Amino acid sequence: MSATLPPRGYKKEDTEKRKKWLEDKTGFHLNEAGPDNPDELRGIIENHVGFMHLPMAVTGPLLIDGSYATGEYYVPLCTLEGTLTMSMTRGLFLTHLSGGIKTRHIKQEISRSPIFIFNDIDKSKPFLEWVDTNFESIKREAESTTKHGKLLRIDKYPSQNSVILDFVFSTGEAAGQNMVTIATHKGCNYIKENYKCDAAFRYFIESNFNGDKNPAYKSLLLGRSHYVIGSALIEGKYLRRVLRVNAKQYFDGWRQCTRGSQEAGIFGMNMHVANALTAIYLATGQDAASVVENSGGIVSYEVRNNEDLYATITMPSITVGTVGGGTRLKQARKNLELLGCTGKDSSRKLAEIVCACALALELSLGGAIITDEFASAHARYGRK
Repeated sequence: MSATLPPRGYKKEDTEKRKKWLEDKTGFHLNEAGPDNPDELRGIIENHVGFMHLPMAVTGPLLIDGSYATGEYYVPLCTLEGTLTMSMTRGLFLTHLSGGIKTRHIKQEISRSPIFIFNDIDKSKPFLEWVDTNFESIKREAESTTKHGKLLRIDKYPSQNSVILDFVFSTGEAAGQNMVTIATHKGCNYIKENYKCDAAFRYFIESNFNGDKNPAYKSLLLGRSHYVIGSALIEGKYLRRVLRVNAKQYFDGWRQCTRGSQEAGIFGMNMHVANALTAIYLATGQDAASVVENSGGIVSYEVRNNEDLYATITMPSITVGTVGGGTRLKQARKNLELLGCTGKDSSRKLAEIVCACALALELSLGGAIITDEFASAHARYGRK
């Protein structure tokens, strides 16, 4: 086990041992990149005055069989919560022993949802028909603002005397929030200039229908950005060895937690997917505020073969990119290189890594609660 997992310890020499261990495992030397030049921060932050130095850890190995991510990965994390890295490492070790985590990338779609307001409900139907007829022209205008974004469709939602147009894009390797805003704005201006109506109408670029930076059941149902599903079949002997629990005990405990989630009206069905997302987002230069809309993962467990545990997670909203925004920061770029998340399909690869790590963290926390180690673990690792 000691050769597989990162060396422990809090001393300076322990940090150096971990960096050497990581280099031996990956061939990648993760030295600190240092602060970025202020003139490189345009488009990332305004009124810059300095840098907040966040501690960074590494977890792994993640063994994954994905649509885009395959093999072993060592994942950088930035967190201020003691126990999180240790817990994720335990979950990744558990799944590694049982053959790893399978992930499948379903789709990548992100939208901006302007609203067009008319003076009468009769104006909606002809507007809907015009948008359908002129889709290719609107698409051409929208896509003229970006090299990577593709307008897939415009979903239409009439309501009272208004119509919400959900401009749905694929954004390539970018997370794409700014990309779809600019592209949608160009498309809306084309509509405003070319749609002939016998009465005045107006539009706002955002109706908040798309769920950007909001927990929304629309995102849970239809997806927003990367939609990824993950699973792991944990052999009973490893479940007992690593989590000190059997499959039936784990399933029964999870069912009780699910009852609490339902009664409290928890968004999604998980215990702390947000923890995994935030730690990886901060380490790889993502927009951390997206965690609020991405944390609605749905986790489920089954007992198989009387002793094995089949764990699944559905994450319909993972807003990550590998170009643009904070991914330009020196350390974030090095961390993406560590993960091999550069180039074609790298944002999909990163989304699968995020999904797998979230499942591993859920597995570990579930075990800690069922064996009553949750409080003692935080007492040991969550305090100085």
